Amino acid sequence: MSTASVIADYIRHSRSLGMRFISEEAILCAFCRFVGKMPLRDILPSMITRFVNREGTSDRTMAKKHSALKGFFRYALTRGHLAASPVPSFERTRRGSPFTPYIYSEAELKRILAAVPAATGPRFGVDADTLRTFVLLLYGAGLRRGEARRLKVEDVDLHRSLLHIKETKFFKTRIVPISTSLSKVLKAFVARRRCRYSSEDLLFRQKDGAPLTDAVVTEAFRRVRTLAGIKRGGGARYQPRLHDLRHSFAVHRVTSWYRSGADVNDLLPKLATYLGHKNLSGTQRYLTMTGELLAEAGRRFEVFVQGGRRD
Repeated sequence: MSTASVIADYIRHSRSLGMRFISEEAILCAFCRFVGKMPLRDILPSMITRFVNREGTSDRTMAKKHSALKGFFRYALTRGHLAASPVPSFERTRRGSPFTPYIYSEAELKRILAAVPAATGPRFGVDADTLRTFVLLLYGAGLRRGEARRLKVEDVDLHRSLLHIKETKFFKTRIVPISTSLSKVLKAFVARRRCRYSSEDLLFRQKDGAPLTDAVVTEAFRRVRTLAGIKRGGGARYQPRLHDLRHSFAVHRVTSWYRSGADVNDLLPKLATYLGHKNLSGTQRYLTMTGELLAEAGRRFEVFVQGGRRD
């Protein structure tokens, strides 16, 4: 059997067991494109290593790729398609400092939006209006990419400024309140497409009407980021990502709470719920200590110390 057909069988089998299998499917489809029409039996360990260790891939992503391929080839073995698995063992070769999300400044966010039209020309699969609204939604509501891509028109309650987020990372549904300004953006976006949309249609689609894929929107954002001149200095391997808009939302929200004198300890669990995290530890990983956030936390500590000082 061809590699593509065995991968398709494996995906169907995994879903029949109740697995969502979304990220695994994306990895396996990418691997299928990587090896082309090569028969399954001709795939070599060196090919798998090249796919897993592609330039610019984080250790975490490499581990996910390796795990997905290991599961697939184990399935191929049990079905008699192979006599032995070609998947080599996985070793983390990079021992540098842990990955740090990139927190966009407000000025950088404005540059990103300004660069959208130039990054969405006729040759590309997504139009400027869709990409701009998608970016604003990720930052303004702190959504995951997949959550935004799966939104249907009926999931957007513009009258009450609420989003109904379904099929989340942890199989939960949550209701996300959004700001008046973001609600206006979404209302205008839907109005411009009302003649093409029904309530059950996906909110975001490509130019040809197909669902907006992660690959298309990620590549479009990479062009936007390049045109906006946003990058990590010093030749850093990991450049700012689309997902970092979600991190930026969390950091900017906490910074704003510090500035307004709000009880951050009380509000953090609510932020975790808003973001759809299982617990507070998931949210804490999002709170990269930027200079701005550190300064606000430092000011709060100074006020605390001075308030408790006895003369």
